[in-house]
Amino acid sequence: MQNADIDSHCNIMKLDHATIVTQDLEAARHFFCAVAGLTDGCRPPFGVGGHWLYADGRPVIHLVEATVPSLEGRAAPRIDHVAFRVDDGSEWRALLGRLHANRVPFEAAEVPLTGELQLFVALGPGVAVEFVTRLDRFFERDFRG
Repeated sequence: MQNADIDSHCNIMKLDHATIVTQDLEAARHFFCAVAGLTDGCRPPFGVGGHWLYADGRPVIHLVEATVPSLEGRAAPRIDHVAFRVDDGSEWRALLGRLHANRVPFEAAEVPLTGELQLFVALGPGVAVEFVTRLDRFFERDFRG
């Protein structure tokens, strides 16, 4: 595919949701609702427990209860990370406040050459949540955490 083809497809295809399979469903739900600011909403009656978590009226995170324990030495289904972009300064401050209030540890990193700041939270074994924002003097001074 050439760049023009890729660019035209980017306007059509958008991320719908991420599904995270977890053995600690309630801890994951609490994190995404209390810290990330999503809301627990309507979910079809599947045969396995879970939650659909909403942002702007859309179910963007699907949590599914792990019904089979992972076996040592075998790769378990996982997601490396889910990233949320937060470009509003007051929203970034609110996110940092919720991270601190819930005593959620995180690691900060700067993205080389892009002027962005990333915060990584380990949600559980094999799954991380990233929050990313533009890093300029305003954010660097006030919003590192």
